[in-house]
This record gives sequence, structure tokens and C-alpha cells, in this order.
Amino acid sequence: MSDQHELIAALERNISSAILGKPEPIRLSLVALLGEGHMLVEDAPGVGKTSLAKAIARSLSCGYKRLQFTPDMLPSDILGSSVFLPNLGEFEFRQGPIFTNVLLADEINRTTPRTQSALLEAMSEGQVSVEGKTYPLDAPFFVLATQNPYEFEGTYPLPENQLDRFMLCIDIGYPDREVEKTVLVNHRDGEPVDRLQPVISGDQLRTLQQAVREIRVDDAINNYLLDLVHATRSHEELLLGVSTRGVLTLYRACQSLALIEGRAFVTPDDVKRLAGPVLAHRLSVRGVLREGQRDRAKQVIRQILAKLAVPV
Repeated sequence: MSDQHELIAALERNISSAILGKPEPIRLSLVALLGEGHMLVEDAPGVGKTSLAKAIARSLSCGYKRLQFTPDMLPSDILGSSVFLPNLGEFEFRQGPIFTNVLLADEINRTTPRTQSALLEAMSEGQVSVEGKTYPLDAPFFVLATQNPYEFEGTYPLPENQLDRFMLCIDIGYPDREVEKTVLVNHRDGEPVDRLQPVISGDQLRTLQQAVREIRVDDAINNYLLDLVHATRSHEELLLGVSTRGVLTLYRACQSLALIEGRAFVTPDDVKRLAGPVLAHRLSVRGVLREGQRDRAKQVIRQILAKLAVPV
């Protein structure tokens, strides 16, 4: 466990050297990465969403590709397509950018729902189907998507089934004044992210992901998780509660956080800390505009947690 914790700490330090003053977003990113999930970062332009994704990718000795989503993008631009070879008289499949280990889906809500849905199978099953054939993706496979808030023009809100594929949905927020001053100085000679070197190999990452699954979860924690999600399904403010996939995702995220913090077991505090980032984007709140859904959903989750008996 100590060797694993040192490896995770090295990864966290490497990312933090380029993304200043944002320890919580960085830690939550690692929760998704080690938990074999995917992450959605929703925030205003220019706060460091893309930089965070690049810092994670450059810290890993894995394949990395970036996709800038636009309204005219097609599913084949992501998955790939078959090309006819006249000299052979046959078609050959040319892989798209999704065939990588770390995929940055930048401004994912600027493309149409048809193109957004091209990521569904890859994120759920680690494979893609094109023209009747299935192609497996190499492990690890991690999607970090960014999007601007819905009130910005030219965006297509992600549907519920797409949101449900993301383990966490987080924001970054503006840095405080002193951190922002340091950012100005650090960018004098170029982008700090571009100077990062890998600290973890693909094999080491897969080993850490397997270690996450071995973290112990007491039966009392299982009941605590179920009490939480069942309360969302009967809450008077919620149109849509947490699905079974949602509670499984929260379970795995708690295991991941425990490993990151050097523990061999999950605690109730892990559930409390991750319930908002893991569950809020899966809930639908009555009478609230779309851009206010996640904030209100977090409030409802906190209210539910305040009423639940905490396991000892």
C-alpha cells in the first residue's frame, strides 16, 4: 500500500506543479482516473479546464489525443471510418482519435447529440462498433470532457444517458488573487503544462486501478449508500433519482478515494465528500432551470445526508 500511495502522491504533485491552487479538482480527477471512470468538467471559459486535462495526460506514459468538438463534427470524426483501397479492391478501417488511452473531449456540448452519443459505447464498455464490427479499446481508457455552462450560446445540453456515463462532474472555479499572480509569473516563459514529464506508466496505472477494486467496503457502508440513493428516488423535489449505475459508480469512487488517501477501507466521510460530484449531475430537480440543476441537486443531497444515520 505504501508504494502505491507514493506513486499516487507523485502523480498528484506532478499535476499540481502546473495547476496551482486547485487541490480538490486534482484529487477528484484522480478519483475518476483510478476508479476507471470518466470525468466532466463544467465551468466558464478560461479557468483551466483544458490545462487540467493536459496535465493529467502528460503525467501518464500513455496515448493521448484531444478532440475539439464543433457543431459540424460527425460520429466518424471520433470513431473512424472504412476507406476503400482500389489496389486491393477492399475496405480498410481507419481508426479515429477515440483509439487512445486518455481522450480530451474539449467543449463536448458544442457538438450535436448525434455526435455526443458516439462516445456512449466507448465510455460504458471500452469498445466501439462501426459498420457492424466491434473494435476493443486499449486499457486504460479515460475520457475527460469539458463544457461551458448552458447559458452560453451555441451549446447542446448533454442528455441524461450521456451524463450518467461520467463518474464525476466538477467545476474548477477562479483562483484566489495570490495564486493567480503566481500563474502570471509562471506563464512568463510558456505553458507550465508543456514542461511536464510522465511519472506513471500505463502498466502502473492499471495496477493502481486493480488495487482500487480490492479496497474493503463494510456492509454498513453499503447500506449507507443504498439509504442515500433510495432517498433520492422518493424525494419530493426530484423528478429523477439515482440509478443503479449511479450507486455502483459512487461505490467505486469511494474505493478510489480511500486508496488515494492511503486507506484500505471506505469511510462514511468518503461517501459524504463524493456524493455531490458523483450524483448531482444524475438528478433532475423539479421547477429549476437547466443551468441551476446541479447546484440545487447538490443542496438536496446535502439535506438527505444530514438526515441519514451515519454508520459507525
